[in-house]
Amino acid sequence: MGGERIRILVVDDEESIRRGLRAWLEDDDFEAMTAESGEKALEILASDPADGAIVDIRLPGMDGNAFMEQAHRLYPSMRFIIYTGSVAYSPLPQLRAIGISERDIFQKPLSDLAVLVAAVKDRMKR
Repeated sequence: MGGERIRILVVDDEESIRRGLRAWLEDDDFEAMTAESGEKALEILASDPADGAIVDIRLPGMDGNAFMEQAHRLYPSMRFIIYTGSVAYSPLPQLRAIGISERDIFQKPLSDLAVLVAAVKDRMKR
């Protein structure tokens, strides 16, 4: 593949989910990084920018909504996919304002992570 690989940051407090998504993304030729919290994710991005992030909403400390808002402010070209266990989750108005919609939300657990990886590819093109 020519050029730089797309860099995706996985932000989830469950290690098994971080590990699984990272493996799927790397198998699909993405460069994957992981963080267990929004705060840690912002720390990583400060020295290692990413093109996009897969974000859990329920995180210790800063939640996924606050992380995406802050990350977007700092890195306006970054794209987001939400991977949450909250069945009733809907993007907040401030997240809708930066282009996050229902099609960017995926429910845990997915039986096939390929669906999520395909969404990441699509989101990176939009």
